[in-house]
Amino acid sequence: MSTDFQHARIALGQRLRELRAEGGLTGRQLADRLGWTQSKVSKLETGRQTATHDDLTAWAQGVEQPQVAAELAARLRAFESGTRSWRRQLAAGHRPVQDTVTAEHERSTVKRAWQNSVVVGIFQTAEYARHVFNANADLHQSPRDVEDAVRARIRRQELLYRPGKKYHIVMWEAALRAQLCPPAVMAAQLDRLSGVIGLDTVSVGIVPFEAPLKLAPANGFWIHDERLVIVEDWHAELWLDQPENVSLYLRVWETLAASAVYGADAHKVITRCRRALGAL
Repeated sequence: MSTDFQHARIALGQRLRELRAEGGLTGRQLADRLGWTQSKVSKLETGRQTATHDDLTAWAQGVEQPQVAAELAARLRAFESGTRSWRRQLAAGHRPVQDTVTAEHERSTVKRAWQNSVVVGIFQTAEYARHVFNANADLHQSPRDVEDAVRARIRRQELLYRPGKKYHIVMWEAALRAQLCPPAVMAAQLDRLSGVIGLDTVSVGIVPFEAPLKLAPANGFWIHDERLVIVEDWHAELWLDQPENVSLYLRVWETLAASAVYGADAHKVITRCRRALGAL
């Protein structure tokens, strides 16, 4: 996976390797000095594992250069958010982004999502997705590979029917009312949403407008197996894998999910949104 986050992690690893070499230490020697496994040293140096602040402090002490601890900490803070700019991601179009997302879904068993403004991609109809991709291509002035992107998104929906996968999706009612497409397309999208409720791999919660909220219904995010959070913003995605960040987003998701209705009550919210579109 080529991301801004991963590039920064690799660069940090290269700096750690330089410091170890300057200290005249092998990976094994440093590992022994720090009481770590050699594999941890290797993973940190090659960017396959994200260092903690404690790891970096220990490294600086281990190579007998405690003065570099502040530099290393600053490097870590700079990429802890895992910012992946849309300009960079969309340079080759939307299809590669969809393929990257699908790879994470394939890798993950339990997925949780919160969405406040748009029907989540895993539930989108082709026509609804087409309008979403066209709008984003206009916004980011990116290559217009919309049809390839739509096909990739629809293929990902096959995972909804794969035994062992679990999708726990919570959306605000606003996502069901935002007319990002013509009313007839939105009506078909709401019908599709009604159809996925009841799948044994899927839990769908809708937070009605009238529901009491303990948190503001802010921007959408996905949590993959309690190991990775992907947050969408206008300028970038944030890929967060620090345990404390994942734990925070889990608490956010659980808090918002507690305000949602499910099953027959969720159907009622979808139905009233459908009726608001008129007779179509």
